[in-house]
Amino acid sequence: MFRRLMTRPQVQIQVAYCNLQRDEGQFDPGFGIDVKWDTPLLEGYPWIAVKNRSISPGLDSFFGLFNPGIWRLASREKFDAIVLYTGYICATFWIALAAAKWNRIPVLFGTDAHELTARDRKSWKVWAKRLFWPRLFRLADVVLAPSSGTVSLMRSVGVPDDRIVLTPYCVDNDWWTRQSADVNRKAIRDRWNVPEDAIVVLFCAKLQSWKRPEDLLRAFAKISDIEAYLIFAGEGPSRPTLESEALALGISARVRFLGFVNQSGLPEIYTASDLFVLPSEYEPFGVVVNEAMLCGCSVIVSDRVGARFDLVREGETGFVFPCGDIEALSAALNRAIQSPRRLRKMGESSRERMTHWSPGDNILGFENALILATGGLAKAKGADIR
Repeated sequence: MFRRLMTRPQVQIQVAYCNLQRDEGQFDPGFGIDVKWDTPLLEGYPWIAVKNRSISPGLDSFFGLFNPGIWRLASREKFDAIVLYTGYICATFWIALAAAKWNRIPVLFGTDAHELTARDRKSWKVWAKRLFWPRLFRLADVVLAPSSGTVSLMRSVGVPDDRIVLTPYCVDNDWWTRQSADVNRKAIRDRWNVPEDAIVVLFCAKLQSWKRPEDLLRAFAKISDIEAYLIFAGEGPSRPTLESEALALGISARVRFLGFVNQSGLPEIYTASDLFVLPSEYEPFGVVVNEAMLCGCSVIVSDRVGARFDLVREGETGFVFPCGDIEALSAALNRAIQSPRRLRKMGESSRERMTHWSPGDNILGFENALILATGGLAKAKGADIR
């Protein structure tokens, strides 16, 4: 989005990063390995790194992200608008919000939530959100909603329609389609030791419990009369369990574990597959769904995945099943793969759907949000705090 905003002369931006873990490379507890993305994330737009002064840096505690320099930045530059993506459970969010209010700068909140339930499923958090969120989001001039599920949630907590703007959660569609077009499916499948005409089901995410890869493995094990293979692209603490269970279920010969795949290697993984499955029990959006669909995969997602609201059209681009229901997931798998011709058609429909869920749509939504927040397009510059 930032690079595309640079082509819009009526908007100038300054991105302030409070944490650069993904670009600098650090140990990722979800993958269980050191991770440094191999695609450029910091090119083509102006950005600064605001020093984190936390004595215990991290993203899992309120004071793990403590960037007081945000106050000085907002006060010095006098932005026309400030956009906050950091999330309210960190000190930096409140520093930036206080700076915006003190300097009378319109503020926009970005959130991808589509339900009140937390990842750890603790019921008291739902109660707390029902009480707190109407007050929290009242502090924003505009709320940026990346899916229609988020739009509905914001309405349910009392945010007026005229302060909610849909800004489609997207990836660089052009890059993904270009990369996919250059993939040699046969060569990739040869590398996996998978027949060219077999059906390939893909899981591409961290191998951790709340992504529920075990559900997919068990559902896949119920498919015995079709030549199909299951690919796990990702790393994480659940891998040893998955490998031993695949052996116990007698399907290890039809299951492949690729390990961690960096960004540049993902297009070939999706393109060499036929069906992408994301069975997560917590997934505010799930941008991997965008990536898979752009590469021609049909998709199956759980009813806890935010992308389902806008991208998954039942029987057209994929299917939605109740999270944790292995029988329902197995039935969806069977429906999808019984007809290879239908599966290909769904993959084509997936790619077509993404032409209307693009960076251009995101930029248009963002500009509309600026108009609402400022009474007109930002005249000079806007700050994006991440």
